[in-house]
Amino acid sequence: MRILLVEDDATLRDVMLRSLNDAGHRVDIAGSVEEAEHLWRVQPFDAVLLDLNLPERAQRGSGQGSGLAVLRQARSRGDRTPVLVLTARDRTEERIAGLDAGADDYLGKPFDLAEVEARLRALARRAQGTQDVALLGRLRLDRRARRFFVGSAALDLPAREFEVLWELMSPPGHALSKRTLSDKLSGFDEALGDNALEAFISRLRKKLAGSGAAIRTLRGIGYLLEAEHP
Repeated sequence: MRILLVEDDATLRDVMLRSLNDAGHRVDIAGSVEEAEHLWRVQPFDAVLLDLNLPERAQRGSGQGSGLAVLRQARSRGDRTPVLVLTARDRTEERIAGLDAGADDYLGKPFDLAEVEARLRALARRAQGTQDVALLGRLRLDRRARRFFVGSAALDLPAREFEVLWELMSPPGHALSKRTLSDKLSGFDEALGDNALEAFISRLRKKLAGSGAAIRTLRGIGYLLEAEHP
């Protein structure tokens, strides 16, 4: 997934960044209201991890609790990206305020990184209307295990090829443009070019031989993962 991590605690942010990257996610980080608002406007994300206590660097003082304002602004412009609020606050009324502002889930600090991962997967499934397992031909995606299988054999893929196939399989049967794939798989300061994407697609096509699934190029549109016809 492409994730926006909004957290001003540098130590916690670095720990979470490493954990999310190790899990195969692409993560952009914001440490203030201004950074969060800017990134959320210019880049589509699959999920947002949002701390409620953020400094407002460009405004007077260092107002706290402004993560709610970032969330309300996103929802007011129609952005429905799943949001998991992370905060040290544990008062019931503050949890309610976060949910009323448009948060999809709420997790108090301190938290277990494995639980953050599990909740992100649940939010993604809910947003995409997908289940824990996706099937196409003999190709199977196990979301909980974060593994692909052809029949009973695991399909071992380098990280970038895995990410490309994950996007095409989430869910299968929908076309993705090169721009969409590039946006999802690039860091904010690191673009994935068309040539690199085409190389990943070419290698995946060879590795999917015999799986009953194939990647089709739709001219002028992008790529589609579909069942092979006998």
